[in-house]
Amino acid sequence: QAHLRIMETTDLHVHVWPYDYYADEATDTLGVARTAALIEAVRAEAGNSILLDNGDFIQGNPMGDYIAYERGMAEGQAHPIVTAMNQIGVEAGTLGNHEFNYGLDFLKNSLAGAGFPLVCANIAVTEGASPAEDETLLPPYIVLDRELVDGAGETHPIRLGIIGFVPPQVMQWDRKHLEGNVSARDIVVAANAWVPKLRDEGVDLVIALCHSGIGAATHSEGMENAAIPLAAVEGIDVILPGHAHLVFPGPDFDGVEGVDNQVGTISGKPAVMAGFWGSHMGLIDLLLERQGDGWTIVSHQ
Repeated sequence: QAHLRIMETTDLHVHVWPYDYYADEATDTLGVARTAALIEAVRAEAGNSILLDNGDFIQGNPMGDYIAYERGMAEGQAHPIVTAMNQIGVEAGTLGNHEFNYGLDFLKNSLAGAGFPLVCANIAVTEGASPAEDETLLPPYIVLDRELVDGAGETHPIRLGIIGFVPPQVMQWDRKHLEGNVSARDIVVAANAWVPKLRDEGVDLVIALCHSGIGAATHSEGMENAAIPLAAVEGIDVILPGHAHLVFPGPDFDGVEGVDNQVGTISGKPAVMAGFWGSHMGLIDLLLERQGDGWTIVSHQ
């Protein structure tokens, strides 16, 4: 058996420092620099951990607008929030809807500085006959080969599959930038196509970076907040929702169908949503058991 700590940031919206640019004053309730202290402490007490980001990072405060509209984002330049994410050791991430606000060239130049892979399974440059045949804007998923140290101090390999999704409404919200350049697939439809391919890569766990909130339990085409039906997709083991700027588990989700707010599951899968602007760090602790060549989840917190 071995423990794996999954840490999440989401909806950072360019909040690098604990500073409220709207009020023009320091604050201790937000900012990656504050969250970094939590991440550092959790990493230090965990033998095995991974840090993932769930999107909406390059837009959202006056510094973000300054970079986009005043300084610019030329090829080879560094975006301050991406630099911060590199600094805290993000190991994989996905796009949020606000990543498209400044256009695809700005996005491409911003992501070029990332020292970690970014994935998105439902934004296509060219659509194929099915989502799994799309030419996607970013890789739909990434396989991370890592090592886990078990309770006896022995080291074992583990393959983590990371897949990402963004609300298809980006095609309306940023139509001027996206129309004629990319298209968006339904989140659950894309997942049903790509997750089996990811599983075929021999992964032990599939973690869904879901830049989408916790909405209706029943899937409908094109839904914005698709976390519950996405979590129900066979082959997904852990889901990290975002987008809604809420905290899960938390009082906002008492009595929601498809959600267990006490044990922290969505459609029976371990889940966490970490607020916004670096207000929280999401944490899922998994107890894994090695059986044959693979790992299974025994319990989670």
